[in-house]
Amino acid sequence: MNPQDILRYVDSLHREKNIDTELVFSAIEAALQTAAKRQYGEDADIKVQLNRENGRIAASLDGEQLGDDQIGRIGAQTAKQVIIQKVREAERDSLMAEYREQIGDTVAGIIGRADGGVATVNLGNVEAILPRSEQIPGETLHAGERVRAVVFEVKATGNRVRVVLSRTRPQLVQRLFEQEIPELSEGVIAINSISREPGYRSKVAVSSEDSQVDPIAVCVGYRGSRIKAVREELAGEHIDVVRYSEDPEVLIPNALQPAEVEQVLLCDMIGRAIVLVQEDQLSLAIGRRGQNVRLASKLCGWDIEIMTGGELEEQIERAVEAFSQLEGMTPEISQVLVEQGYLSYDDLSVIEPDAFMEMSGLTEQQVDLIVNTAEAKAEEAEEAAAQERQARRERERLHKEAEAAGVMEPQPTPEAEAEAPTEAAGETEPDAAPSDGGSESAAMEEGEQNTPEEPPEPPTAESVSDDSEPADASEVKSPQEG
Repeated sequence: MNPQDILRYVDSLHREKNIDTELVFSAIEAALQTAAKRQYGEDADIKVQLNRENGRIAASLDGEQLGDDQIGRIGAQTAKQVIIQKVREAERDSLMAEYREQIGDTVAGIIGRADGGVATVNLGNVEAILPRSEQIPGETLHAGERVRAVVFEVKATGNRVRVVLSRTRPQLVQRLFEQEIPELSEGVIAINSISREPGYRSKVAVSSEDSQVDPIAVCVGYRGSRIKAVREELAGEHIDVVRYSEDPEVLIPNALQPAEVEQVLLCDMIGRAIVLVQEDQLSLAIGRRGQNVRLASKLCGWDIEIMTGGELEEQIERAVEAFSQLEGMTPEISQVLVEQGYLSYDDLSVIEPDAFMEMSGLTEQQVDLIVNTAEAKAEEAEEAAAQERQARRERERLHKEAEAAGVMEPQPTPEAEAEAPTEAAGETEPDAAPSDGGSESAAMEEGEQNTPEEPPEPPTAESVSDDSEPADASEVKSPQEG
């Protein structure tokens, strides 16, 4: 092998494939050693060294140097095949390292194919895939289009690198914000939390260490230009920008805007936040199909339950009465549990036994009995609720069929309604499981069918939604810190 040819080959691979020269030299050495073993025997002690400066090869057999003529007898074809294999492995490893460093970062590429639900994206040095499950719902991709996505997964499949992209992850929202808003990279403002339902809505909590800077106005941009650019990249997804606070009692109302919150009750032991609102704010706080409260829960890291003050009083009364009927429980212990946010058998079934013993003074055996009983009753309540949901869907189906046939289904009599099974959320008897977030569940059920389109959310100092024309950054007033 000509030394100069070797050096040119190494340099060519380094430039064209972006493979480290040391990896190529090592691959050639390994290839020559493999070829030599095939000629001199697998048990032979063969060592091969390639001079990185002049490209000359030095080899030894059982400690004795081999001459140029002996080295030349090493099977050239075998060595070439092994070199190709080793170089492919080195190229794969180089690409693996490159894209693993980019996991969570955005890349841009051209869509090659978009059939069968899976799209291929040409990133220049590798063809990535964008699975259907990682595409924004409702989005249609076309060959030749440019697309941005985050690197989600990188793994080797043989000698090839499989790069999986995603357009559904919250990281994509953050990276797009960073590209459009230089104040983020400058440290003037920060993104503290993101929750997302891709294709529908995202909530982004932002903050600033500088009291003179309004982070919401910075993100919105002049006449909404910045937020619009992000939305366009996300196929029109709505984005709510809210003011972040380390105090959950401030952050949670911000996250639920435009609904007006009366009070936030934090139940630290179970990570629940009970949010009290007026009756006319209930549907707005929960959102269409529960979207607003779901996103707010993810954004804040609390299990948010929306209800009115009257509904909370009813839940507390039912829970105390139901808990008190469990063997070993007293009204006093039940009241303590309710004050800690345990409002249903489902809640009680997952309580930490040590914490329960500490707050109640009960023995371990008593606590185990109570928890096991609560778990059984929670399962019964869930089964009853599932049966009621199935029955309701069946009634709705029959009603639609009757309408389509021009024959209205007779309305159930009050007596029949009274005998019909009720879901645990709203009408639980003391012997049955108390409701588990009944007011929220009921409102969500109603919201799925009857709740009208929410009105546009007006820009405020604590939250800005892009449902309406975004506010001019200069028009958003400086926040009043909560």
